[in-house]
Amino acid sequence: MENKAHALAAGAFVLVVAALLAVLAVWLTRDNGERNLYELSTRETISGLQPQAQVRFRGVPVGKVEFIGFDHKAAGNVLIRISVDEGTPLTQSTFATLSSQGVTGLGFIQLEDDGPSTVALVVNDDDPPRIPLKPGLLDKLLSKSEVIMDQVEAASTKLNKLLGDANQEALISAVNNFSQAADSINKVVLKMDPVVAGLPKLSQEASATMKSFKTAADDVSKTATSVTATAERLNAKGGPIDKVAEGGAALAATVETFSAATLPRLGEVAEETARAMRQLRRTVNAVDDNPQSLIFGNGPPTPGPGEKGFTAPGGQP
Repeated sequence: MENKAHALAAGAFVLVVAALLAVLAVWLTRDNGERNLYELSTRETISGLQPQAQVRFRGVPVGKVEFIGFDHKAAGNVLIRISVDEGTPLTQSTFATLSSQGVTGLGFIQLEDDGPSTVALVVNDDDPPRIPLKPGLLDKLLSKSEVIMDQVEAASTKLNKLLGDANQEALISAVNNFSQAADSINKVVLKMDPVVAGLPKLSQEASATMKSFKTAADDVSKTATSVTATAERLNAKGGPIDKVAEGGAALAATVETFSAATLPRLGEVAEETARAMRQLRRTVNAVDDNPQSLIFGNGPPTPGPGEKGFTAPGGQP
């Protein structure tokens, strides 16, 4: 009898504890806030999204997923109905994306607003307003996966062609040629070791030669400086060249004066001298022919032909 009493007491305790846990769960999961219904319609895959999943607005929890099914207004689309806390700033430019949580992979709805519109969505639980569901990062990757695979396949084909037998033989031949060229270079380097050893001495001689060139260049520079200074002194105003120029100008003026005045006079004197010399010559000739004329004078002139007293040369008087 006591065993039955203990069993009834234990059963009653278990039932009371279960009832208390149920009340606690209901109390903890109660939702006193008011929420508005919105709908999302998409043709994309929504893998990982479950009813009661979170709805976040820019990372802030604002609601949950109420229903997932098919859209009767758009054949083939998936309909997602969500409840969002009243006061959430949803506008006509708000859009939704499907995201996943960390390593668990559980999906949730992420609401975003890029801000072009400030007009709030009109709430109507009988005909909830629809928010566009845009592809998320995973959906974009999945949509591009076929293109990526095609590119990978094309790259793999090109790589196979590049690593074909003919190209491998060409590559091996190029490597062998490179090895032979390296050996040839090593031989040349070994032959050049004596030349390299003599380079320091050659460098010293070249340095001495360069110093000699520098000294000669300095001497030439000094000579050029002296020549320049001398030229400047010669070309200076009142210098030798200037004086020579002045003397040349004076000489030219003298020559011009001599040519204009003295030469004509010298010509006249020369002409008069010539005339006097001719007269002197005639006088001398006359004296030679008749010396007594110096004492008795010239006398009467000799009669010419036909005149009285004319005697032909070689004839008798």
